[in-house]
Amino acid sequence: MIAAQAQEKGYNLRLYVAGQTPKSMAAIANIQTLCEQYLPGRYTIDIIDLMKDPALAQRHQIVAIPTLIRELPEPIRRIIGDLSNTQRVLMGLDLDEPGRFV
Repeated sequence: MIAAQAQEKGYNLRLYVAGQTPKSMAAIANIQTLCEQYLPGRYTIDIIDLMKDPALAQRHQIVAIPTLIRELPEPIRRIIGDLSNTQRVLMGLDLDEPGRFV
């Protein structure tokens, strides 16, 4: 788990990957960079490797990888892909409003 000190209005994220493929590694790097830039000190990221426990994919309803799930704040959101499209990821995390990044 990668964690920054999550505060009251923190973000709880889960990133599902499959081993150390290029897309998985890109997704990990991209979400870390985005969180440090837009959510410093207000997030936790759990990285779940489905190669280690494939049954989790079915239990957690993961149909494609990499998949990022925002568990908190609610509602739950899912973003599929390597997270390289910054604007799409920010919108998926509800961080697309000006001034909301502070």
